[in-house]
Amino acid sequence: MPRIDAFLQLGREQGCSDIHFTVGMPPMVRLDGELIPIKYRAMTEEEIASMVAEILSCDQREELDSKGAVDFSYASPEAGRFRANVCVQARGTAMVCRVIPNQVIPLSRLGVPSVVATFTHLNAGLVLVTGATGTGKSTTLAAIIDEINRTRNATILTLEDPVEFVHESQKSLVVQREIGTDAISFGEGLRAALRQDPDVILVGELRDQESIALALEASETGHLVLGTLHTRGAAQTIDRILDAFPPESHSQVRTTLADNLKAVVSQELVRAADGRGRRAALEILIVMPAIAQFIRDGQSHQIPRVMETGRRHGMQLMDRALLDLVRAGDVDPDDAYRLATDKKEFEAFVTPAESMPSRSGQAAREAG
Repeated sequence: MPRIDAFLQLGREQGCSDIHFTVGMPPMVRLDGELIPIKYRAMTEEEIASMVAEILSCDQREELDSKGAVDFSYASPEAGRFRANVCVQARGTAMVCRVIPNQVIPLSRLGVPSVVATFTHLNAGLVLVTGATGTGKSTTLAAIIDEINRTRNATILTLEDPVEFVHESQKSLVVQREIGTDAISFGEGLRAALRQDPDVILVGELRDQESIALALEASETGHLVLGTLHTRGAAQTIDRILDAFPPESHSQVRTTLADNLKAVVSQELVRAADGRGRRAALEILIVMPAIAQFIRDGQSHQIPRVMETGRRHGMQLMDRALLDLVRAGDVDPDDAYRLATDKKEFEAFVTPAESMPSRSGQAAREAG
């Protein structure tokens, strides 16, 4: 068994999201958003480099040597499945491993609004799940894919870097391709996808103009395309897509988005009220005719106003999602206050600064 497995197994058992290995520090886990050291001595460059060498393939070692970083998936019978990144930094080799749940969490157990389940019935169009790194985008998309897999007779193609959740074909046929191993890039994978008869295409990340343009093309030609972007907020997502293209293309891109974008889900993870775990807060944009017209006219700044009054269609702004969770007693009001844009409505719920306990100290005691 590779030596790293013991640390990874410990991290999974503690319920953490990530395990970090850095020279001069003990291994650290991210538990409920806080970095907590494992009770272990500081690690040396030789130790980390040796552990990494045990699990890298020859191709991954070559990529690390040539580029200074490599992303890959790692699975072990004892520790489970992880998304890993190894990089070279000033003090030597560093590694972070993201825990991938052993099973896909169904939509019904994720605690997301019911409108998200309706996306699984779409036959064509573009659905985007956005948010910062570590906000649960992959978990939400995996749940959507799982629901389609269990309920529809469809061909599902995923393009991921690396493959995270493994989906066994059920009612659908699922084909999963890993960027760098099975396809050179998201762009090349998308080009090939259009010739592989998929009904549903999952793009792990829309990184650049090429991948965004091809995803839009696929959504125009009768495919349901699911993808992620590292943006916060629905309106900002529209602007981010446009910014990927030269100004002379913006009119055409806006028209394509207006016709084919179906929904944008923007996620945050908020500490649970009892301090154990985190809950997802979702901003949801459903592209109704009024929204489509704003996109077409280049008035994305008007979108939040329509979202605020569109709750009957399943829409909600992030502040409203956070406030609903606070009022229901589901999340830590202080954490929600930190994430909110307009903080005034949250002030009645927050803890006075002078009486707040040290979160990192509390989390360390719980992880000990």
